[in-house]
Amino acid sequence: MKHSPQFVALVGTLALFLPLAPAQETHVSREGNAWAQVVTGQLAGARNLRIKVDLGSVVVRGAQQQSIHYVVHTRANTSSEEEARRQFDAFKISAYVRGDTAWIVGDWEGGHARRFSGEFAINVPREIGLVKIETEGGNVDTTGIAGRVEADSGGGSIHMDDIGGGARAETGGGSIEVGTIDGDLSLHTGGGSIAVHHANGKLTAETGGGSVEIMSAAQGASIETGGGGIEVKQCYGKVKVSTGGGSVDLGDIGGAAEIETGGGSIHLASAKGHVNAHTGGGGIELYGVPSARAETGAGGIVVKLVKTGAEPSNSTLETSAGDITVYIAPDVAVSVRASVDLGGGHRITSDFADIHIASEGDRWGPRSLSAEGQLNGGGPLLKVRTTTGDICFRRANQ
Repeated sequence: MKHSPQFVALVGTLALFLPLAPAQETHVSREGNAWAQVVTGQLAGARNLRIKVDLGSVVVRGAQQQSIHYVVHTRANTSSEEEARRQFDAFKISAYVRGDTAWIVGDWEGGHARRFSGEFAINVPREIGLVKIETEGGNVDTTGIAGRVEADSGGGSIHMDDIGGGARAETGGGSIEVGTIDGDLSLHTGGGSIAVHHANGKLTAETGGGSVEIMSAAQGASIETGGGGIEVKQCYGKVKVSTGGGSVDLGDIGGAAEIETGGGSIHLASAKGHVNAHTGGGGIELYGVPSARAETGAGGIVVKLVKTGAEPSNSTLETSAGDITVYIAPDVAVSVRASVDLGGGHRITSDFADIHIASEGDRWGPRSLSAEGQLNGGGPLLKVRTTTGDICFRRANQ
């Protein structure tokens, strides 16, 4: 998030001198081809902080201090000082403490603010319990808060980092970027991208069409996008992801996984629990899973079955047009049932002598292929089916 040099300098000056300042001061000056107003003030420390502004971006920083310091930098893009002052007067800035809550409010009363902008910079005690921010359209940037943070923007981007009490962020269409959050995390954007570095609580992320990238989630994740791609590097709990058409790339998952895409590919490095993967038309690759249900309308399927300590469960791998390859670890016990509906030109192959392959029909008529067998004495059913394609059973290297 970029700010003007004058704004950055004012924030630095505020941190040094505001503890000695009166309740609120206002200064108007020329700034390039426009006019700028700076309002500075200080509030007594409170348990909660509410920020509600009709326009402008909001920056909140937590620090080791007792009171709340703020600077509001507004800019009127007009050459007339008189017109600029009329616009400044139309943006009513108030700050007060009511009960255990401090309020900083910016009310615009001047009609459509076409050539008017605002930036709120607020320094708060790090140990504050709740910071709630509402802006009609500006960006929000919040860091260094031990308590909870809630941010709403009509359409700007939202950035959060180093938040100790969980967080919620919602924007009408901007991007959301999150660093490290302790506690549950809920994110929603009408169409922007979402990126999370580390969520220590449960994670919920929704976007109308942007991509979603999660580096680490500690207690499970639910992710949904209308059409963008989804990437999760690591999650220690259950994962549920859905996209209208993008690809899905998951790393190491510590629980079960539910994956759905309208037409993109699916890749999973490993999962401790059962995997349910469905795509309208892309390929599916699931490596290091105890069991799986994988379905694609048209694409290949590759699955590696291993023991993870999860409860035994049946597996179904099915595609209308594509090859299916199953790698099976030496200690996995399954009962195999496989079939190729249109076997002409295709085949079933196996590294396991206990899987018996058969065919029906002849070279001149309909021909189907099938295979059955029990590995390690048999176990949950492993059903493999393709309408047209090859099926291969391979020994997996541990």
